[in-house]
Amino acid sequence: MTISRRSALKVMAAATATSVAKAVTPSTASAAAIAAPPDAVGMLYDATKCIGCKACMSACNRANDLEPDTSLSSGRWHMPLDLNEHTKNIIKLYRDANSGEQSFIKRQCMHCLDPACVGACMLGALQKGEHGIVSYNADLCIGCRYCEMGCPFNVLKFEWSKAVPKMQKCELCRHRMPEKGPACCEVCPTGAVIYGKRADLLAEAHRRLAQYPDRYQPKVYGEEEVGGTQVLYLAHVNFEKLGLPAYRDQSVPKTVRTVQHTIYQGFVAPVALYGVLAAVMLRNRKKGGVAEGEEERRS
Repeated sequence: MTISRRSALKVMAAATATSVAKAVTPSTASAAAIAAPPDAVGMLYDATKCIGCKACMSACNRANDLEPDTSLSSGRWHMPLDLNEHTKNIIKLYRDANSGEQSFIKRQCMHCLDPACVGACMLGALQKGEHGIVSYNADLCIGCRYCEMGCPFNVLKFEWSKAVPKMQKCELCRHRMPEKGPACCEVCPTGAVIYGKRADLLAEAHRRLAQYPDRYQPKVYGEEEVGGTQVLYLAHVNFEKLGLPAYRDQSVPKTVRTVQHTIYQGFVAPVALYGVLAAVMLRNRKKGGVAEGEEERRS
């Protein structure tokens, strides 16, 4: 029995059509979005209230026993350029030299409702736990850094300077709960960042948008981005300029689940691939048989 190239192409086309059809109508399991836990907590940062004092950065390091990053200050004070192994929380300045537009922006773990880092971790070192906090267990970490590569906000950082390194990320000061919330919120002198239940923070953010529509960009960042986050933002400057990408409302893990479901449901794609490989093998065997026959006739 032989399979022609045309037959092989037909098998491939049929498999592709089936896969596309299933991609258009993914299963409920792959399409369902993950909602915020009822007890989900988080932070609301209002860029219009931030004065850039960086008290939150110092408080974060004290609360989490982090050594200051003094590499740019000749060993004098904590002066990081970005999130790193010594910095779980940072205030950065955006300034447009031409227009004079400027704003401070606070960066830390976003505590996604459907975290890519949790999905990427092979051994469960990262978990979505109590109050929806994305927590880290160093005892289960093997240092593969898949979480760092998978994070859509470039938050997780590896301790390159240590012999036994860990990953560093904001955990909303979960060791201070329930008596206290995040240290950064506790020390903010202007209330630029506040702590509470995500549902309450979201309601407060929308209240401010309704009351002062000319003050803010017309959206709450984190309400829908990558499936939603527990750290929310209000700002008077375009969020992308502040380093907050314009992601759609589908999380990274949800996208992965949809793709995997499409490819592997019913093993359509693997079966099609094996069919094509079988066709190639049979074709090569046929050619080999013809070549051997011609060689025998010549001899």
